[in-house]
Amino acid sequence: MAASDPPVALARRLGLRDAVVVGLGSMLGAGVFVVFAPAARAAGGVGLLVALGVAGFVAFCNATSSARLAARYPESGGAYVYGRERLGAFPGFLAGWAFVCGKTASCAAMALAIGAYAWPSHPRVVAVLAVVAVTAVNLRGIAKTARVTAVLVTVTLLVLAAVVVAGVASMPTLSLGAAPSARGVLTAAGLLFFAFAGYARIATLGEEVRDPARTIPRAIPLALGIVLAVYAVLAVVTLAVLGPARLAAATAPLALVASVAGPSGLATAVRAGAVVAVLGVLVALLAGVGRTALAMGRRRDLPAPLAAVHPSTQVPHVAELVVAAAVLVLVLVGGLTTAIAASSCLVLVYYAIANASALTLRTPRGRHLPVRVLAALGLAGCLLLAATVPTRGLLAGAAILVAGALWYGTRHLLALRRRRVS
Repeated sequence: MAASDPPVALARRLGLRDAVVVGLGSMLGAGVFVVFAPAARAAGGVGLLVALGVAGFVAFCNATSSARLAARYPESGGAYVYGRERLGAFPGFLAGWAFVCGKTASCAAMALAIGAYAWPSHPRVVAVLAVVAVTAVNLRGIAKTARVTAVLVTVTLLVLAAVVVAGVASMPTLSLGAAPSARGVLTAAGLLFFAFAGYARIATLGEEVRDPARTIPRAIPLALGIVLAVYAVLAVVTLAVLGPARLAAATAPLALVASVAGPSGLATAVRAGAVVAVLGVLVALLAGVGRTALAMGRRRDLPAPLAAVHPSTQVPHVAELVVAAAVLVLVLVGGLTTAIAASSCLVLVYYAIANASALTLRTPRGRHLPVRVLAALGLAGCLLLAATVPTRGLLAGAAILVAGALWYGTRHLLALRRRRVS
């Protein structure tokens, strides 16, 4: 696509149900199967439940801001677009850079999680195959992405329901342990927020949603509310069946609940369900990262070829393939723990910029919710949780942000020199 050509618009094929399904597929994934254990290690039983409330509240603040902004700017890119439009070119670039880098690392982590569940002795082989398969699905079009995600979400919910039923049937008295520290609660909340963050995928697909001004503000809080309810029930059941100490030591908490409380074979089904759930995350996550790269390519914040849209499927095929290639590299050479921590840090920076952008919007008449207060609380919450991630993740995230800022500054200095010479 030539620099003078207008950007090709994506097709608006997603309704409310499709948008909610994409959000659910992005959230009900690896987080719900693994995040309770490290959160319990950080904060204990009481702290886990408190942290879940903290993470859910910060996510609600972010969702409110994202919904308002997505209705105002219904195009691909999410906070990258919002930051550019409301705060300026550099904050928008930083949001897009944080999202693309953070979520690319998340995609690699999700793929490795699939490999660990499906074939523990050869996780990277399965991870590579998963990335290739998911990319092939996404390249066929967003409507197919939504349909595949709907199937994966249905399977995931059935597996989670089986865990809850088994746990409730044999659930002993709930024991929550000692009172947590404030630091432990914040650390656990940061980990749990990672599992909530998928609702942004609805906003990044804003250019493909029908009637976005009405659909997006309804889809984001609806998807978030469903996930929060599911997480709360699972957290209580898991704590009751395993207890805080046993939960903290678990590597696959829900599978352990199934093996302790359920019939023979349920644990195997839960492990299979985990693979399906993480595939659902990977489908939606790769689609969202590709569309943010598309938006950045349109504005030349990333190389312009990333803005190409396939004429028949109307998906950003170049961006999808480049992101998939980067994920494959991380799968083959990278580690899991630091990538997740760095991704959490970068995602929280992304949402901080979204909340800062929402603070510049006028409060709509007739609204009873203090939307500006929620945006301010979301901004503060994101920065606070980002500061609590493990040190290696914080340093890696900071290094990525600095590298992006240097790229941005260098590119603009070179452009300024070219203008002066001409």
